[in-house]
Amino acid sequence: MSTKTQAKPLFAATLTPHRSLSPRGKRVVIGLVAALALVPGVVFYFAGAWPVVGFMGLDVLAIWLALTISMRAGKAYEVLTLWPGALELRKVDAKGVEEVLSFVPAAVRFVIDRDYNERVNALWLKDNGRKVGVGAFLSADDKQSLSKVFGTALRKARG
Repeated sequence: MSTKTQAKPLFAATLTPHRSLSPRGKRVVIGLVAALALVPGVVFYFAGAWPVVGFMGLDVLAIWLALTISMRAGKAYEVLTLWPGALELRKVDAKGVEEVLSFVPAAVRFVIDRDYNERVNALWLKDNGRKVGVGAFLSADDKQSLSKVFGTALRKARG
């Protein structure tokens, strides 16, 4: 069942990773790192240790690369939709590759993994040997909130 075939689901949520750094923020951070690397770089250059400048440039490049990869991973999302007779999980990765998984609400188990402090570590949908993670990129508090709301909606769908 697709989200376009039935207008009113019992539960629908789009799960996205939290990103505190915007593209503009990334440019600011890289600019600050480059400026902070430039000061000692100039000192080392005039002291005759010019190879250090290249290594400081590599540090700036490594930080830029790490931030770029992190921001690209932030484009992934999941759409969880529940109707009385069907459950659909649409996973879209950072590259835009989409995977649609369908479940029967009466047959699926919603599993919540918790740590020793009873904080939610992971959420899973289990069905006929399949074990699919839900919202792996969410914070523990967001997973806790989702588990309460979705668990209630799943119980309602089962009747």
